Amino acid sequence: MTHDDIDIIGKNVKDMYGTFMGKVIGTITDIDGSIQSVGIDCGSQGLQQIPYEQLVVQASVVIFIPKWRLDSQRLLREKQLTLRRLKALIDIVSENDDMKEDAEIIHEKYKSKLASLDEAENQIKAKLEARLAELDEQLKSTKMLLFDAKVQYKSNEISNDTFEVVRTCSAELIEHITHETAEISNVKRRISELDAEVVTVTTPPQKHIQESAVSYLGNSEQEQLVQSILPEAPTDPVNYSASLADESESKFPTPPKQVKTATSHEDDWLTRMEAQ
Repeated sequence: MTHDDIDIIGKNVKDMYGTFMGKVIGTITDIDGSIQSVGIDCGSQGLQQIPYEQLVVQASVVIFIPKWRLDSQRLLREKQLTLRRLKALIDIVSENDDMKEDAEIIHEKYKSKLASLDEAENQIKAKLEARLAELDEQLKSTKMLLFDAKVQYKSNEISNDTFEVVRTCSAELIEHITHETAEISNVKRRISELDAEVVTVTTPPQKHIQESAVSYLGNSEQEQLVQSILPEAPTDPVNYSASLADESESKFPTPPKQVKTATSHEDDWLTRMEAQ
């Protein structure tokens, strides 16, 4: 065994929020002597093989780091660095346009790196959502356990000291769950911010709609458009009024006058008058 093996074996293991997990009983090493994984006796859960990269060895205890935390930190670090380099590349090209062809190869390299990080990001998001679901179930179970202990205490099934122990331990576990949930929410928020920053950097600037319309239409086309919409101003008010009258008559012709036809009774009356 190496010196690192001797230092880690026999130590208690706790998670990063202080909850006891088990005790280290052995390690598995590579051919060069480096530790690959650590065997932890977790009681009723049996022996758990934990990758060594997820453990932080301290003087009296070994701290367990969740896998989602390591993966998300690695993703954020790589994405931030890629974005900083991409921004620096854009600044260099904007200052010296002659280097555009030379920078094109590196630009494509960084874009492909962001694309590969997107695939890893989707996997990490799925892990975060699954962990949030687990924490939610643990929180419900803890609250149910605490409530049942309170019922037992009120029914004189357990003593006040026993109930205080249950309440203290439940409060610590709820605090741990709350802290981990908040940390996952912060990681998700940071990932969303980086995604928005990537869109801003990689999306080419677009002109305003009005400016694009003005550049699209030529001066002659604009004049024709204005002439087709606006009527010409009258030069002679009299002729203009007459033209308006003619135009209104052509659009709205005067209805024909009604001619009153004589009835048969009127024809008989005229005949008698002429005979007298």
